[in-house]
Amino acid sequence: MATATAETSRKTGSWGRSGPPLIEVDNITKHFGSVIALGGVSLSVDRHEVHCLLGDNGAGKSTLIKTLSGVHKPSSGTFRVEGQPVAFDSPREALDAGIATVYQDLAMIPLMSITRNFFMGREPLKGIWPFRFFDFGEADQVAREEMARIGIDVRDPEQAVGTLSGGERQCVAIARAVYFGAKVLILDEPTSALGVRQTSMVLKYINMVRQKGLGVIFITHNVRHAHAVGDRFTVLNRGQTLGTYGKDEVNLEELQNLMAGGKELQDLSAELGGTV
Repeated sequence: MATATAETSRKTGSWGRSGPPLIEVDNITKHFGSVIALGGVSLSVDRHEVHCLLGDNGAGKSTLIKTLSGVHKPSSGTFRVEGQPVAFDSPREALDAGIATVYQDLAMIPLMSITRNFFMGREPLKGIWPFRFFDFGEADQVAREEMARIGIDVRDPEQAVGTLSGGERQCVAIARAVYFGAKVLILDEPTSALGVRQTSMVLKYINMVRQKGLGVIFITHNVRHAHAVGDRFTVLNRGQTLGTYGKDEVNLEELQNLMAGGKELQDLSAELGGTV
């Protein structure tokens, strides 16, 4: 497995990059008092790229995505968006810069309609101020069209979003972010609670999003899902970057070993006489 090749490729632009990365962090750290959550993480995300972020529990994935999405401010390091240094004070600033995060809980209200969930906080209005109100006709049409683009037939946009399958709800959340102008999508374990068919639906849609020119950060514990759709893979371990690898530089088994601490398991196996 190559270790230096990935970094060389990233710098020379052999990932197909045109212009600066959509986002790039260099040696980012985050301290909570005496606790070091991130001890130096570097990665970049290009257009048309799915960059998978892998790591065991406690590796720093959650802290990193909250730093990228404006929830936390880094303690040190450099954060650039399309080549320009940024320092977000809130998730709203990150969203305005085109960085949208889809968390596991999806931030949806199950009993509300697909349309209301799709436009929550960004409702189209009609009428003359101060007598303006939610334009349900336009919102329903947009929700139906955006769902049709990803192969989901929504006969009634007013149906409760809770009636959709888990995969369909994931796609609604992703489609919402894309519709409102996201340049980079951060997907937090989007396939963790899904079955095979629903996982396939979400992975296919992630591929569609990449083809539109967006960058995707795909956080997952499932190496098979990552390897199926990812272009590059960054492995975190105890708040530090263990390495970044292209798809042609690392196979499924090697990724699994990196993520699960293969060397540590080998050492333990030797210590216990090969019983692990």
